[in-house]
Amino acid sequence: MRIGFIGLGRMGASIARNVARAGHSLVVHDVRRESADALLAAGAAWAETPALAARDVEIVFTCLPGPAEVEAVALGEGGIAEGASSGAIHVDLSSGSPTGIRRIHDALAAKGIAVLDAPVSGGVTGAERGTLQVMVGGDAAVFERVRPVLAVIGDKITYTGAIGSATVTKLVHNLVFICARTILAEGLTLGVKAGVTPEVLLAALKGGAFGQGLLLDHFLPEMVFKGRFEPVRFALKLARKDVGLATDLARELEVPMAMAALTEQTLDEAMARGWAERDYATPFLLQEERAGVEVRAAVARRE
Repeated sequence: MRIGFIGLGRMGASIARNVARAGHSLVVHDVRRESADALLAAGAAWAETPALAARDVEIVFTCLPGPAEVEAVALGEGGIAEGASSGAIHVDLSSGSPTGIRRIHDALAAKGIAVLDAPVSGGVTGAERGTLQVMVGGDAAVFERVRPVLAVIGDKITYTGAIGSATVTKLVHNLVFICARTILAEGLTLGVKAGVTPEVLLAALKGGAFGQGLLLDHFLPEMVFKGRFEPVRFALKLARKDVGLATDLARELEVPMAMAALTEQTLDEAMARGWAERDYATPFLLQEERAGVEVRAAVARRE
């Protein structure tokens, strides 16, 4: 298959290399030509513009820093819209904007060009090994046409639904992953300042409920998704007590704990509603109320 690839940063170059190794013919472009040197040496063709990278190819991938770059490459002067033929498919691997990719989808659809948003997760190592998670939104039939190529990029491919849904999924993943690092930083700095070694703290995190995966394997599928917050496994009042003891210690040791303080406030709000004897997962209902949506699904517990 003849494939265009635009964006040869650390992720993009590794992904493109795996596509080429799978036997596909590549036409590549990047704002820095030297980024393509290894691929060109391996037989890829160089395109001076995104339009030329998209000309006479079946699929054109983009792997770019953000929404502005994706839109410029897709719809700007010398972009994909100018070069791709009717029947071609644009697959965007970037972490971008759902609104932006929908706008690109609509504009290219008018020219007979299909669009999928297919952001990836797994970092540079996953890109090098071809073990990325690939989330794909767009027309299901188009997805099936592209699936064999995606299979050389990642070994975890999920069809998420309509165009833009994959980008939403990736943003949620990154939000949770990045914010979790903040509370980890708070907890570990508190523990170390209180005299416990990092190694011991890590062992506790890995060996306890957090490290055993109860949040993803039980809390979400068995409680939240099913709206089943009873029977009580651990009372809210006890969770509030534990967080309060941790923030008391933080104040004693002068350790800033912004994320913990916000959690404490949420627990206080739940307690004020008379939920002290309910399960400590119950405050999830507060965020659902604020957002105006319920997170419910029929999902079996993962073994």
